[in-house]
Amino acid sequence: MISKYIINLIKYIFFILALITFSFSANSEPSVEEIIKGRKALFSKNYSTAKKVQTFASKGDFEKVKSLMIEMSENYKSLLEYFPENSKEGFKTESLPAIWENKDEFNNLMTKSSNDMIQLTKIIETSDDVKGTLGKLMWANCKACHSKFRAPH
Repeated sequence: MISKYIINLIKYIFFILALITFSFSANSEPSVEEIIKGRKALFSKNYSTAKKVQTFASKGDFEKVKSLMIEMSENYKSLLEYFPENSKEGFKTESLPAIWENKDEFNNLMTKSSNDMIQLTKIIETSDDVKGTLGKLMWANCKACHSKFRAPH
C-alpha cells in the first residue's frame, strides 16, 4: 500500500513538472523589447559591417569584402522577421509607422538589399569604380530605407 506521503510527493512532482512545462512554452516567443533590440542590433551590425566592406574594398581585400557582404545579405533576410505588428512602439525604436503601413514595400526593400549584397560579391572585384559601385548597390539601399522607414536622429 502506498502511503499518503508518497502520493502527495508524486502529486507535488507532477505539479512542478507541469509548472515548468508551461513556463517554458510561455517564454518561448521573444518579447517586444527583445524584438526591437534585436532589429536595432542587426541594423547596427550591418552599418558597421558596411563600413568594414568599404575599408577592405579600398585595400583590395575582396575575399574579406565578399564574406562581409554575404553576412549582410543574411542579416537583411533575418530582418524580415523583426517587424511584427506588436513592435511598432517602445524601447526607443526608430522605426516609423510607414513600415507597417507599407509592409510589402519594406519587405521588398529588405529582400532587394539582401540580393544586392550577393550581386555585389560577383562584381566588386571587376569594378573600375569600387566606391561608386558600393554607393549604388550598398549605401543607396540604406538611404532608401532610412528616408522612408526610420525616424530622423
